[in-house]
Amino acid sequence: MALIVQKYGGTSVGSVERIKNVARRIAKWQNAGHQVVVVVSAMSGETNRLIGLAKEIQKKS
Repeated sequence: MALIVQKYGGTSVGSVERIKNVARRIAKWQNAGHQVVVVVSAMSGETNRLIGLAKEIQKKS
């Protein structure tokens, strides 16, 4: 048994179908008896949206 660390973000979690793909990958390793740690970062486009919001706040201050 191994400790598997996986990181997903961006387009790999950008839609329901892609999230299901990620879940299948995670389940595959876990079902094989491994311990799995998963790190999920922002979905596709989300980082840019957050930066845009921060810039809007700066303009209003």
